[in-house]
Amino acid sequence: MDPKEILARFDSRRETMIGAIREIVDIESPSHDVERGREVVAWVERQVRSIGSDIEIEKTFAAGYGEHVVLRAFSSAERPVLLLGHTDTVHPVGTRELNQTRVEDGKLYGCGVFDMKSGIVLMLETLRYFADTRTRPARPVNILLSCDEEVGSFTGRPLVEREAENAAFCLVCEPSSSGRVKTGRKGTGMFTLKAQGKPAHAGLEPEKGASAVLEIARQIERLQALNAPDHGTTVNVCTMRGGTTTNVIPEHAECTIDVRFTSAAEAKRILSSIQRLTAVGDRVRLLVTGGINRPPMERTAAVVSLYEKARDLAASFGYDVGETQVGGASDGNFVAALGVPVLDGLGVAGDGAHTLEEYIYIDDVPKRAALLAMLLT
Repeated sequence: MDPKEILARFDSRRETMIGAIREIVDIESPSHDVERGREVVAWVERQVRSIGSDIEIEKTFAAGYGEHVVLRAFSSAERPVLLLGHTDTVHPVGTRELNQTRVEDGKLYGCGVFDMKSGIVLMLETLRYFADTRTRPARPVNILLSCDEEVGSFTGRPLVEREAENAAFCLVCEPSSSGRVKTGRKGTGMFTLKAQGKPAHAGLEPEKGASAVLEIARQIERLQALNAPDHGTTVNVCTMRGGTTTNVIPEHAECTIDVRFTSAAEAKRILSSIQRLTAVGDRVRLLVTGGINRPPMERTAAVVSLYEKARDLAASFGYDVGETQVGGASDGNFVAALGVPVLDGLGVAGDGAHTLEEYIYIDDVPKRAALLAMLLT
């Protein structure tokens, strides 16, 4: 098909796609809600069955989260394309009353609509496109929707890496900022630093105590010194708590540390530095837990080539696709670490991820679906 004909085909399904997005958004599915997570998977399964094509469905139960689901379509001897997404959101059940699913000024609002339930509909609509036109993509298409991406992919990561092992390349339908796709993402690390001091009466004999709160405060200065903006590395203490009551030298204190980095070398430096922290006070002990959660998704030559393909395909029907590199991570980071080219941010353009002003642009839905179908063709 001519690119403009492909776009016209998706444009003719605009209202149907918007209706599907509204349906899946209205199924609230925070990361740790097993039953609601499985309800989303059941919705996906019903959509797949309605497509009528020969699509294999594999579900994996994840205790405490829900179900991961893998869809396999258009099998052949070629290495498959891996499409990635997730079914979980950050919003607690009931939040949709504060950001009701609605259309206003060309935008579709709703909890999780941008991150990333509209992206799930894009993937399903692309499968439907090939089934309805009786055509086939250039390669098999495997779709993986994990159910714990928003909280670290602790059960989803092995599946992501399994599916990525044989993939020719990976397309991630996470949300797009201003229509730009993501050619680089920072890696992430999450740590907790705990200090144990000695309690004492704050008025009668404070000298007998050793303040854990003071120790954490001193360590924060050390942690801030690890920042390297020129290398894209950030180290931030995000929460802190400690102490017993107002008249006791605090025995316990702790803080959480968020780390972002653009290269494996920086990850190694930060990890080593945090693990080697030593107490300033001679009567205080430190304990570090946590570690590197996601490796960086680096902008390689293969990724640039994939982006240029997407840019040229989009231009063929008058659609401008820019690129960006961001600090947030996705499951695509795990794929990139295996040497598989990854193009991220192929979801619908919008804004407000993780907020009560989350929305997508309705006009972008058919354009994004057409681009995804053309990338597979």
